[in-house]
Amino acid sequence: MTQYVYRFGGGVSDGGSGDRNLLGGKGANLAEMASIGLPVPPGFTISTEMCTRYYEEGEQFPQSVRDEVAGGIAHIEGITGKTFGDAADPLLVSVRSGARVSMPGMMDTVLNLGLNDETVVGLAKAADDERFAWDSYRRFIQMYADVVLELDHGAFEEALEIAKEDNGFTLDTELSADHLKALVAEYKGLVEKEWGKPFPQDVHDQLWGAVGAVFGSWQSERAKVYRRLNDIPATWGTAVNVQAMVFGNMGDTSATGVAFTRDPSKGDRAYYGEFLINAQGEDVVAGIRTPQYLTKVAREEAGAKPASMEEAMPEVYGELAAVFDTLENHYRDMQDIEFTVERTKLWMLQTRSGKRTAKAALKIAVDMANEGLITHEEAILRVEPMALDQLLHPTLDPSAHRDVIAKGLPASPGAASGAAVFDADTAERWAAESKAVILIRTETSPEDIHGMHAAKGILTARGGMTSHAAVVARGMGRPCVSGAGGISISAKDKVMRVAGREVREGDLLTLDGTTGEVMAGLVATVQPELAGDFGTLMVWADEVRRLKVRANAETPQDCRTAREFGAEGVGLCRTEHMFFEGARITLVRQMILASDEKGRRAALDKLLPEQRSDFAEIFEVMAGLPVTVRLLDPPLHEFLPHEENEFAEVAEAAGIDIDTLKARAAELHEFNPMLGHRGCRLGVTYPEIYEMQARAIFEAAIDVAEKSGDAPIPEVMIPLVATKRELDLMKAVVDKAAKTVFEERGRTLKYLVGTMIELPRAALKAGEIAESGEFFSFGTNDLTQTTLGVSRDDAARFLGAYVEQGIYPKDPFVSIDVEGVGELIELAVERGRATRPDIKLGICGEHGGDPASIAFCEKVGLDYVSASPYRVPIARLAAAQAALRAQ
Repeated sequence: MTQYVYRFGGGVSDGGSGDRNLLGGKGANLAEMASIGLPVPPGFTISTEMCTRYYEEGEQFPQSVRDEVAGGIAHIEGITGKTFGDAADPLLVSVRSGARVSMPGMMDTVLNLGLNDETVVGLAKAADDERFAWDSYRRFIQMYADVVLELDHGAFEEALEIAKEDNGFTLDTELSADHLKALVAEYKGLVEKEWGKPFPQDVHDQLWGAVGAVFGSWQSERAKVYRRLNDIPATWGTAVNVQAMVFGNMGDTSATGVAFTRDPSKGDRAYYGEFLINAQGEDVVAGIRTPQYLTKVAREEAGAKPASMEEAMPEVYGELAAVFDTLENHYRDMQDIEFTVERTKLWMLQTRSGKRTAKAALKIAVDMANEGLITHEEAILRVEPMALDQLLHPTLDPSAHRDVIAKGLPASPGAASGAAVFDADTAERWAAESKAVILIRTETSPEDIHGMHAAKGILTARGGMTSHAAVVARGMGRPCVSGAGGISISAKDKVMRVAGREVREGDLLTLDGTTGEVMAGLVATVQPELAGDFGTLMVWADEVRRLKVRANAETPQDCRTAREFGAEGVGLCRTEHMFFEGARITLVRQMILASDEKGRRAALDKLLPEQRSDFAEIFEVMAGLPVTVRLLDPPLHEFLPHEENEFAEVAEAAGIDIDTLKARAAELHEFNPMLGHRGCRLGVTYPEIYEMQARAIFEAAIDVAEKSGDAPIPEVMIPLVATKRELDLMKAVVDKAAKTVFEERGRTLKYLVGTMIELPRAALKAGEIAESGEFFSFGTNDLTQTTLGVSRDDAARFLGAYVEQGIYPKDPFVSIDVEGVGELIELAVERGRATRPDIKLGICGEHGGDPASIAFCEKVGLDYVSASPYRVPIARLAAAQAALRAQ
């Protein structure tokens, strides 16, 4: 028969720290602390398996489990010498949740369970403290009514406040036993009025009501949201911990507190925490009373007057400090601890690995490795890769006031303030005048690139986490809030409206790309500090990772940023972004509007030196490293004007009349451009475009090789290939350009020609395509779109519901859809390598900066991942963790 109840305390431990999945984190750690001799009140844990069964069987408890729980209660009674429900000397218990991973504050707790009209009298006599007993009963009714009976918590708080006001008191502790008796009577009246029945007096009914409520809280809305945000499966369930009560509210020799063995904000090796004399645990966390500092040093630094625990209870503090050291050495991690002191006796109620900031996580991991407490490999695994975002971007000053006017998706981390502008040209012009600007668009397109680059931050009304704005902003390191559905934008009137407020051009805004908040006015920011611990951990990570890490970058500044962050080359240089810079857009439009090949070549000849200069700058920064250059990818209509007021200006610059321009724009218009005349299809139709780009690549590479002596390694990528024939045609164009340049310059250099795998057919036919392609770069953004048949720019409208209802475990544009897109990648890897064993394989979609996707890339044996420059450190750490876990 399946066991569901596991005991701990009094020399018994049915489990330990290795049983986290079964007993939850709290239950496993209570059993572990008891087994190593720490003072833990006895109790038992009802396992997570029972939580699953509870929901499967209609929220019922079978008799076998009730019998096991009765045995657990007998275990506690035997150790404490008290009896559950005894009127003379009653056993009281706490009922707490405990999932396998920490979910602080998300689920429910009931304290002082076992009190009723009879046992409260027995408790008062046994403790020789009538006030303490009635205070405990008051707390129990209030908590049980809230958690189990789901009554309005505010009504009880209001009754408490009125009782204090009527007697001229400010603190709960000033209420006498008689005051508390009257309050208990009022509380019971509230329960009967709101619940329709008297407050339950049977202690066993109380117990099963509380156990059911704790299991029920696993499916509370706040718990669901927390699980979704932290990728915690709903199938895990929670355990329930039933434990003998110990009391911190038995007078001035009693106390309760919460502490960390190191500073969770900075990571310093110093005890950090708070406590309250004559209080129970909820008093510390609820903010009802101002807690006191744990250590004398912390109290003095804060300039606080009430004595610290170190000063008020020196002997107990000494015991607690010894326990801190024992726990940290045992668990080899910074611990978050809850404790109670009952009449000078110290009791440990919980320990768990403490939540910490990214800065603290780095320092604690590196310090513990240097102290010999953990290995370098364990230090690498201790730091959450995505938490590094906190260190790489400016953040808002936590003490500054925020006037939040809208909220969208946190598309690119960091914080920025500036004047609102509504078009890219204004953003670029104002930035040139040294003004900080926030670019606001309904949605961005490639033609906004210059304004996005000039802006300090980007805000869009539409688009998801992988929209154009999000992807480009992350690549540039710009904070971005996308899909802010509550705002409406009039680019013509240069105004944004939200919740009855207007933001006009020039008005000041602040964006928090980490939370998705949009604030009116300026909010002070704090610049990141990449301290020594960061560099140390990165060195350790690089020693163990197998996957190379490159950057998606197409400007010298992006490349320099990427190299500073440790990039080992460029995995994606999107050449179309260069075409929007300065006067080049005019030349591109002349090429598009030309009526024949001769006219197109004339415009391309003028573009050649510009492209050559672009590539030379990138090759100089990345000298000696591979640089993957994607030839022109977007459809040509994206380079033509869209707004009526732009046509006249463009027509004049191109030397044609407006009607001709409009006719050409209409001719190039596509109903579904993502699947239209783009990528290699442009090259097949207009090979002279790819010819010019290839010549510019090879000329620039030779220029840099001759100048620095350190030749770059160009990897020319043909986009959107679906067939081997397409790649053959385009490879011939590239190879011919290379041969011509090499003959003209009298020297050669190493280069590769390959393709971006972004269509399901290309993945399926990878064996054939590898006969010509020397490398594959998986463009997972488009591969996800074409595999799922979902537009990433429109998906924000429904993907949240899909994830919430379990259709997709995660947003497939954020983390690779392993079962679908992943299988195509695995197939392409297998078939590509079967044809060409030395084929170079990488990933350059946004997934290249996602730790879960990087773990998948390690599993299938790719050679490198390519991420936005600011995600290079994240990718390096994630790649190291993936390599360690694969071992």
